[in-house]
Amino acid sequence: MTAPESTTAEPPEPAAPAEPAPAGPGTPAPARFVFRPVDPGADAALLHRWVVHPKASFWLMGDATREDVERAYAEIAAAPYEDAFLGLHGGEPVCVMERYDPARVELAGLYPAEPGDVGMHFLVAPADAPVHGFTRAVIRAVLAELFADPATRRVVVEPDVRNTAVHRLNATVGFEIVGTVVKPEKDALLSICTRERFEATR
Repeated sequence: MTAPESTTAEPPEPAAPAEPAPAGPGTPAPARFVFRPVDPGADAALLHRWVVHPKASFWLMGDATREDVERAYAEIAAAPYEDAFLGLHGGEPVCVMERYDPARVELAGLYPAEPGDVGMHFLVAPADAPVHGFTRAVIRAVLAELFADPATRRVVVEPDVRNTAVHRLNATVGFEIVGTVVKPEKDALLSICTRERFEATR
């Protein structure tokens, strides 16, 4: 499956607000998020509603059917270098995160991969009443989850160059822009976040 982030993540890109808001009082803490593997059959209807929403246009599944979504996540579940996780907050699903090996899929041959690199896409569920700072809380939780593995040294993302909202969001959690890479489905802004840069933003 080819997805944007990214987001955003994203791997795919989040349905981010036009201007990511700073965290503040009442913003959910990353520790309150829980991630579990996506169940392609059980979660397909939910994920379908998310990926066809207009705010998820950079996820590149706007015309997908529920069956397409189930098939895409079944392929990820069966793939040796990819995983997908549903993010829960207060027991409610609020995002999907895809993790992949960028040296083998998505970015293979497009950048100088290093040991400990982990690729990521994430998508935040559309909300009727957006919560101030919630998208930033989600990406912080995603990065905290990825860096919880001591083998992870850098998180790599490749959002669409046109997705300026997610570029701004990524910068708030420590991503640095490396440059543009050309993929079959998009021109992507390759960005990398080290463990140290992420920790410095917390």
